[in-house]
Amino acid sequence: MAMNRLFVPAVMVLLTLAACSNKSKLFPGYSVTDSGIHYKLITLGESDTPASISNYVTAVIAYRTINDSLFFQGVRQFQLTAPEYEGSIDECFLMLNTGDSASFYIQAEPFFTKTLETSLPRFINPGEFMRVDIKLLEVKTAEEFQKEMEAFMSWINDFGEYEKVILKQYLDGQKVDAQPTESGLYIIHQVKTQRSSVEIGDTVTIHYEGRFLNGKLFDSTRKRGEPFQFVYGQKWQVIQGLEEAIGKMREGEKAMLIVPSHLAFGQQGNSNGMIPAFTSVIFELEILEVKKGLAQ
Repeated sequence: MAMNRLFVPAVMVLLTLAACSNKSKLFPGYSVTDSGIHYKLITLGESDTPASISNYVTAVIAYRTINDSLFFQGVRQFQLTAPEYEGSIDECFLMLNTGDSASFYIQAEPFFTKTLETSLPRFINPGEFMRVDIKLLEVKTAEEFQKEMEAFMSWINDFGEYEKVILKQYLDGQKVDAQPTESGLYIIHQVKTQRSSVEIGDTVTIHYEGRFLNGKLFDSTRKRGEPFQFVYGQKWQVIQGLEEAIGKMREGEKAMLIVPSHLAFGQQGNSNGMIPAFTSVIFELEILEVKKGLAQ
């Protein structure tokens, strides 16, 4: 029934669905499809562009328990696939046009075990429904999506080249004569010692200040008055450039690091948006203490 929307205006489809579906006996104000999805239109969009299999859709999605407890909400973009079983969440998207928003009740267990391929959460009982609220923001064909991705990657490559120009201008302007490491990291030693070197599994305490190439500060353990301590070698503790530099330094040493984006915050920038994509940064780094072996 949802597939007929390819050639039918949204209002006519809604009338057709209402005529072909029974009113829900479980959820007042909802109707129910033959496949067991309970649905209610919230907002009718102005577009007659339907979602169909193989389209890329962007949607605001919220998941709630049968008791209306929200456990997920976010904007997601993905490619629609053919429903794998009756009553799947895929059918919900196929019932919508661009701009539509609707509320659905679907069986929770197959959603988790078949769609997400995970176990049913403990806060949902077997056999229970879950509520899915969807606002369909955008629908693109596979061809449109591919063209946009190609244009985006071209822009990304251009932006990466721009970073190289800016970094070279900074190095030339500061008359940096240090040679980069094989990865492209610049380590300019300021204080050297003969104390303990850093090895995998050591607990390392550091102070650092992070700045943009224009000197603007974006992070500082000194400003916070809290040195950062971590076990060296564990994933996701510090950015790649800091990890590489720390592995080449000793307790008590200080260095200035010039870190290209691929060793810092990459093509996406940092999670809070403070550091843009393809941004080289500078760190003032001090190794305060090295404790050998894993922390107890």
